[in-house]
Amino acid sequence: MSGSIPFYQKHHRHYDRDYRSRETKSAISQYQQSSSSRYSAQSSSTSKGIRAATFTSLDEVGLSPLTKRAKPTYLAMDKENQIIGYVVPIFRGSQEFASGLSDTEEARAKESAAYLARRDLFTSGVEMERMEHKSRRSIMRESAERISLNKRIHDNEEYHKRLNEDSLMHPPEFVIKPRSHTVWEKQCVRLHCTITGWPEPRVVWYKNNVSIDPMAHPGKYKIESSYNVHSLEINRCDFDDTAQYRVSAMNSNGELSAFASVVVKRFKGEVDEFLPAPRPHPCLEYGVTFETHIVEKFGVSFGREGETLSLGCSVIIYPSLQRFQPEIEWYRDDKLLVPSKWIQMHWSGDRATLTLTHLNKEDEGLYTLRVTTKSSYETHSAYVFVRDTDAEVAGAPGAPLDVCCQDANKDYVIVTWKQPAVDGGNSILGYFVDRCEIGTTHWIQCNDTPVKFARFPVTGLVEGRSYIFRVRAVNKSGMSHPSRVSEPAVAMDPADRARKGASAPWTGQIIVTEEEPVEGVVPGKPRDLLVTEATKNYVVLSWKPPGEKGHEGVMYYVEKCVSGTDSWQRVNTDIPVKSPRFALFDLAEGKSYSFRVRCCNSAGVGEPSEPTEATVVGDKLDIPSAPGRVVPTRNTDTSVVVSWEASREAKELVGYYIETSVAGKNVWEPCNNKPVKATRFICHGLTTGEKYVFHVRAVNAAGISECSQESEAIEVKAAIGGGIPHASPAPPYGITVLECVRDAMVLSWRQPTFIGGADIVGYFVDYREVIGGVPGKWHEANIKAISERAYRVSELKENMFYQFQVRAANMAGVGIPSLPSETFKCEEWTIAVPGPPHDLQVLEVRKDSLVLIWKPPVYQGRDEVNGYYVDIKEAEADFETWRGVNEKATSKKYMKIKDLKEGVTYVFRVRAQNKAGVGKASEPTEPVLAETKPGTMELAVEVDDNGVISLNFECKDLIADSKFIWSKNYQEFTDSTHLTVETKGNKSKATFNAPSEDDLGVYSCVVTHTDGASASYTLTEEGLKELLQLSHDRKFPIIPLKSELAVELLEKGRVRFWLQAEKMSPNGKVDYVFNDNMINQGEKYKMNFDKNTGIIEMFMESLGKEDEGTFTFQLQDGKATNQSSLVLIGDVFKKLQKESEFQRKEWHRKQGPHFVEYLGYEVTPECIVRLKCKVGNIKKDTVALWYKDGREIKANEKLDFSEGTLTLEIAQISKKDAGVYEVIVKDDRGKDKSTLNLTDQGFKDLMNQVFSVIANSSTQLKIQSTEQGIRLYTFVNYYNDELHVTWHHKDAAITFTDRITSGVVGEQLWLQISEPTDKDKGKYAIEFFDGKGGLRRTAELSGQAYDDAYAEFQRLKAAAIAERNRARVAGGLPDVVTIQEGKSLNLTCNIWGDPVPEVTWLKNERELVSDDHYILKFASGKFASFTITTVNTSDSGKYCILVKNKYGTESGDFTLNVTDNMGDLGVVSYLADAEGNVVIGPTTSVPTALLSKPPTPVKSKHPTSTTPAPPTPAPTAPLSPTSPIPTPEEKTKKKEKKKVTRRKDSIILKLPAGEMESVDAPTSPVTPGQDTIPIVPALSNTEAEASAEELPKVEE
Repeated sequence: MSGSIPFYQKHHRHYDRDYRSRETKSAISQYQQSSSSRYSAQSSSTSKGIRAATFTSLDEVGLSPLTKRAKPTYLAMDKENQIIGYVVPIFRGSQEFASGLSDTEEARAKESAAYLARRDLFTSGVEMERMEHKSRRSIMRESAERISLNKRIHDNEEYHKRLNEDSLMHPPEFVIKPRSHTVWEKQCVRLHCTITGWPEPRVVWYKNNVSIDPMAHPGKYKIESSYNVHSLEINRCDFDDTAQYRVSAMNSNGELSAFASVVVKRFKGEVDEFLPAPRPHPCLEYGVTFETHIVEKFGVSFGREGETLSLGCSVIIYPSLQRFQPEIEWYRDDKLLVPSKWIQMHWSGDRATLTLTHLNKEDEGLYTLRVTTKSSYETHSAYVFVRDTDAEVAGAPGAPLDVCCQDANKDYVIVTWKQPAVDGGNSILGYFVDRCEIGTTHWIQCNDTPVKFARFPVTGLVEGRSYIFRVRAVNKSGMSHPSRVSEPAVAMDPADRARKGASAPWTGQIIVTEEEPVEGVVPGKPRDLLVTEATKNYVVLSWKPPGEKGHEGVMYYVEKCVSGTDSWQRVNTDIPVKSPRFALFDLAEGKSYSFRVRCCNSAGVGEPSEPTEATVVGDKLDIPSAPGRVVPTRNTDTSVVVSWEASREAKELVGYYIETSVAGKNVWEPCNNKPVKATRFICHGLTTGEKYVFHVRAVNAAGISECSQESEAIEVKAAIGGGIPHASPAPPYGITVLECVRDAMVLSWRQPTFIGGADIVGYFVDYREVIGGVPGKWHEANIKAISERAYRVSELKENMFYQFQVRAANMAGVGIPSLPSETFKCEEWTIAVPGPPHDLQVLEVRKDSLVLIWKPPVYQGRDEVNGYYVDIKEAEADFETWRGVNEKATSKKYMKIKDLKEGVTYVFRVRAQNKAGVGKASEPTEPVLAETKPGTMELAVEVDDNGVISLNFECKDLIADSKFIWSKNYQEFTDSTHLTVETKGNKSKATFNAPSEDDLGVYSCVVTHTDGASASYTLTEEGLKELLQLSHDRKFPIIPLKSELAVELLEKGRVRFWLQAEKMSPNGKVDYVFNDNMINQGEKYKMNFDKNTGIIEMFMESLGKEDEGTFTFQLQDGKATNQSSLVLIGDVFKKLQKESEFQRKEWHRKQGPHFVEYLGYEVTPECIVRLKCKVGNIKKDTVALWYKDGREIKANEKLDFSEGTLTLEIAQISKKDAGVYEVIVKDDRGKDKSTLNLTDQGFKDLMNQVFSVIANSSTQLKIQSTEQGIRLYTFVNYYNDELHVTWHHKDAAITFTDRITSGVVGEQLWLQISEPTDKDKGKYAIEFFDGKGGLRRTAELSGQAYDDAYAEFQRLKAAAIAERNRARVAGGLPDVVTIQEGKSLNLTCNIWGDPVPEVTWLKNERELVSDDHYILKFASGKFASFTITTVNTSDSGKYCILVKNKYGTESGDFTLNVTDNMGDLGVVSYLADAEGNVVIGPTTSVPTALLSKPPTPVKSKHPTSTTPAPPTPAPTAPLSPTSPIPTPEEKTKKKEKKKVTRRKDSIILKLPAGEMESVDAPTSPVTPGQDTIPIVPALSNTEAEASAEELPKVEE
């Protein structure tokens, strides 16, 4: 073999010749030279280009000085003399059977052979004499080299033997499968099989899917394995051994199973009478109905690449039979899984487990467990998501997935993969493909530069060897992890693979040879040469082998030729390819090539094939277009169902990737890492309560599409009661029968009024029988959705009655069914007249006309339909008012109905006629209002400057899904031979290719997903002539003008006359004419002609009276001429002159400070009215003055004079703010003024805008329960007294009474319903008036809402009564009292409660009883007094008063400290006054008892309620304060409440009034603390007087 070694072989050691010794190479070279002549005379036994000889035979033939006969050999070698397999010679028979000759003919052949042998002997003798002349030294050298060569061959064979274990790994295969047996009871049976595979497979036997353990049944089973023969022996069979047996063989390359059944029979009469009858074969469950339940199910799972994940379910089967086992199967995406090194399955008898040992993205999908019994089966499914593992380099993409080998051939294979969902934040630059030969660990990169196409042809493989492949992605950040390796691919001819089946042991293939003729046959032309794939990186060719190729294999040369030349260049000059596939690289992108192929063998090179068509190098497969609208719907509290419209332009679509982001964050994460082909996917793992948006990308081999539009944000929560409304379409309606035969009916219906979140893709029809007026069960009439609104329901029963219902479906799902139709009888129609037309549609609705189209009746009658009648009536009119529109039947299936009354609603119907008469009328249309909707556009006919005639339609109400549908005579056309349609944005154009009389007709355009946007144009014969004439005129060689002569005013009032020509050459010229007189450049006229832009200008400083007239620009450019005139006379001239003067004055005004934007107003969300204007050309000295009604606004108003903007804010606007506002700006350069009238209507408009802001700021109407009843309220940002608000109940204005009142508190507007009843239930609304439509806030006070509010009202009411009447200590007790021993102590406190509470005094938590020492009194039910006659040290302690009634209990306590006697100071009285201070009694001028803390105010110390509180519902708003509700007597004193400031450890001591003068050193109050506590309740004057007699006293 000559030539350089290909790049893809340089990494393989056994391909490199340099490892041979120099002696070996020299010996081979000499052998080839000496034996070349002999090889030309002898035939070589080869098969498909592989020489069938070995170096062992070569050394005996070519290196020996004597001619010897070569020993037969059975080793096959390639062109590099590498041993690659066995040669199995074809068996040759003997005698006539083998030769086909008679005895005589055979004798002649032997004589001829003897003659040839003698001739050869003579020749060989001469050769022998020549060889004997060699020197002995040369013979010895050759002998040494032969020995060295033999040693090399032996080493090479040993090397391949060591490689055998790895290079020929293959999965298990059954050479002999076990067969089924039927045996008698107590006999032995043996199942055996022969299994091949490398590594040696592990064999397990199963009985009814349960593994057989011989140790668990000693003597019953015997399992043997010897030399790939495996057997299972069952000793002394009984009925329980009747089962299905499975033998499973598994190694690292795969798993394979085979099955056999064993049936055990029993002799008649041998069954014991007391034993139950044997169950019939083969299954234990015959006659038994099993119930299967899957429990402890696996859920949606998440994993990461490289991790191990297990899925499991517990299975309960009833009844439970000991020896019965169900069939357990696992599926991924509906594909059955088998055990492998990636997947492990286990069945323990009650639990099925699937373990994914090393997760990859290929493992992502929907996993299904299927448990099958003879009775039924049960399944459970859940999705498994696999995330990318962390990249080795930050920002690197994820690994590709699903690497597969396709179209494998002798030296060629196509590797395909899928792009990853994660690109690392940077676009993927391409992919690298690596290969590894089975048996080695050395990976070789197949492409030098990354390929962007997800498909790559790998060439340069060695025939007969197995390879695995992997792919890596790369972006600018780095390289991804490699993908999971592909399944092994064998480089061999597909025909050989199909014929030979599995690989032979040791070598990987068997080469079958036979003796070939001496003379070779030059192969013929290859056939069916095609370009199967073309990208910018490579082109793939495929062809079929020639029909004439001789008895040996052929190889191929590929040639290319640049289109337009005849120069053919051979691509693979050095090495012909063996496969009928070839990939060409290094082609120039964008160039066009043709290709052809030649065959070659040992006889020569054949003729070239037919060349291919010219092929442009570039990507033929485009990246798919972005998917359509994305609709998310709620599913669970952690998942969302995402549906989308499929990509409209997507060839060889692989699937879709879905990505999600938290709304507003724009951080996108993939929902799936494996493309899904459906247009619906459930995204799991979302956060409950979070809002997400979604978009979708389409994937094919060319790449990943752009993202679809973002979906609407959706909050993740369970779909029950909270899903997106109207995602699926509403039900259809108007079901009618169009035709009826004996066993079928044709139905029609109307499109739903609401199609849902996406286009309707089809309809489903259901039917049911009605027997005796009783309807039966519904049955599906069609399994696959139908797109038309008419359908034939077949297989009905004649003379039976049926009802029908229809459901519409879009990509979000199937909608609810329509109401059942009327009951129809299935009987054949025999009437002569036709049936009703159907599918009536109304288009092009205008104020006085519309177009009605329909479809012909399905039932034609006896004759064909020959015309139609259209009827009309007003929608509200009686049935008898139907009248015909056309007196003569029309043959068309459309009609334009004119002379309608604007604002009137009509309905229409159509009747068909044939020769027999007029048939039944169709169902009437929906009511149609005759009006021209705002923004309605008509179809326009245009002729452009090139004379092209086109129809143009514009629609401003487009949405993303809208389409322009063009029709001729109201039949949609798809043929582009006459018209070419082009749509851009909201405009669509239909261009006539070659207008002719064939194009006459009515052209219409309808825009879908709009409110009936449509228009039409009738092209008549006369109209066509006019258009053709106009087209001809446009083509006439005149100078086209972009604009006619026009005039405009410039700065300072200058006048500019100008026009623009489309195109003029440098030789063009212009003449300027005024009133037929030529004018030239001068002081008054300034001319300019820019020939590059075609703009022609003339300037004038001002206009005088003498300038009134006609101005004309005359253009000339060679033969082409044109002119344009402008007439400025009369009012037109005066208006222009006046405007010029105004512009000049305006320019002077703008030299000083001036208003760029005049005074206006705006209302902020806080309801502040802001007057503002914008001033230009200001400086530091510029002054702004504000005036209202001629009076300057004071400086204390908020003014802002920054950045040229003046603002004046008016907060809490009212009628007093109405007036005329004026602002003046001035400086030394001048002044300017702007005025705003806010009186009458101006102020009314302003207030309406304020009211609108207030209304829009209002919150939703809420419900609050109070102790008086139920309150509805709303909050606004600001309330204005002028705001007009109306409350409504059941859509009627509320009349306010003492029970139902309304009011405003701050920014809260409320409606109070006191003592509510059932009549108060219903819908409440508050309506804000803003001068326009107003705004309503509503709340539903009924059902559960009313029940909850009413229950809360009852609870609050009861709680208020209890709080108001419960027993309490109102005040009067200090916290600490310090007194000298021997004194008397008297304390009095106020008690409140209804009924009058019980009073108990405690000392150190023990009850006190009134005696001589402790005097306890309770007077008038209000005052409780405590007296100690003579205080001693034993009286120190903690005292407590406990009051109690049926509404509650409360206590008050104080601490008494007794000190040593300091002398007689008289009697001291203590009483808490209105401010909470203890007052010293009148008997002593100086207090001897020092109180360290003020008495307890109204706040209770230990309140305890005895009334059980009802359960508190969830609060809807803040309820009433927590302070106790005062008594009716106390309500009158609330305004007299005071606050006292006190310290925590002392109280304020004051003398009674009248005794302050007798005190030498008046008592000063203790410094107050920071706590201010209201005293509630205060005693009335009467109560104070009544208690004066019982003031607490301290006596000696």
